[in-house]
Amino acid sequence: MKLPKLLLFLFVLSIISCADKEEKTNFKFGVWITADAKRTDEDYAKEFKKYKDGGIDEVLINTQTDPKLLGRLVPIAKEKGLKVHAWIMAMNRPNDSVALKHPDWYQVSKEGKSCFDNRPYVDYYQWLCPTKKESREHVLALVEGLSKVEGIESVHLDYIRFPDIFLPISLLPKYNLVQDTELPQFDFCYCDDCVKAFEKIHHKNPKTSHNTSIDMEWKNFRLNAIKAVVDDAYKIVHKNNKKLTAAVFPYPEMADHMVRQRWDKWNIDEVYPTGLTSWGLGDWVPVKSVSPVELTSTCYYYADVVILAKAAKILGKANDFER
Repeated sequence: MKLPKLLLFLFVLSIISCADKEEKTNFKFGVWITADAKRTDEDYAKEFKKYKDGGIDEVLINTQTDPKLLGRLVPIAKEKGLKVHAWIMAMNRPNDSVALKHPDWYQVSKEGKSCFDNRPYVDYYQWLCPTKKESREHVLALVEGLSKVEGIESVHLDYIRFPDIFLPISLLPKYNLVQDTELPQFDFCYCDDCVKAFEKIHHKNPKTSHNTSIDMEWKNFRLNAIKAVVDDAYKIVHKNNKKLTAAVFPYPEMADHMVRQRWDKWNIDEVYPTGLTSWGLGDWVPVKSVSPVELTSTCYYYADVVILAKAAKILGKANDFER
């Protein structure tokens, strides 16, 4: 789970050819930012110049899925020599004004509580159901809108998974939790649409299972629900001559276990296995995998203290640099 206090995420992009298995040594550096429509073009031109002067190659921009704002920023970034990706919060849609009008679009825990008004861990965990027709079509429509913006490299999916059934061990003390088994308040999704779709295939109800944690059919149903959203998004962005990328948990097996995300089975162009840490402890995540489509590259990103300090210096944030 990402920490909202970390406003700046740096990644290191290592190009890997899955066709010939040859690992190359050219690296790219990028930054994730959240755009503010109130800022002027001149402000952004200065910011993007700082990135480029500091060695940044790419910028992943969260415009709250606003294609108009993204279209405004793309030429400014490209003029400074930066490549641009459209960053979207996919299944986790905090403060989505359209989705909030439809409480039935949200995921439901094994306890029967909806993410609409009973959010796991943090208030910004507002997860839409990947099975329900209306909610998945809403997400895909947002993807399509971004993919039509001229000049972007990719639509970049974030939170393309279920809520964390298991948190990283380092975060458990923060929430005063022990997670040595799957806890029902963090186990999703048991909405009527998911249950009915599963029953239609497997002729059993997960709500009546004595131990859903060992029910591989129920687990695979949810893995496939996310895969279906990704695969549809892949078709949409490629129709508009863009790529599809995604931030994912490191290692497919870890992602499978922690957040119902089996990204090595997806149709996708690039994956960004995450190794986020806080101040120090940054480390490489050595991931190689095989996708149904040829991966053009895979990247690793982490928030290491030295990297963050360099970033703060680039941006002229003296206090953050000293910290």
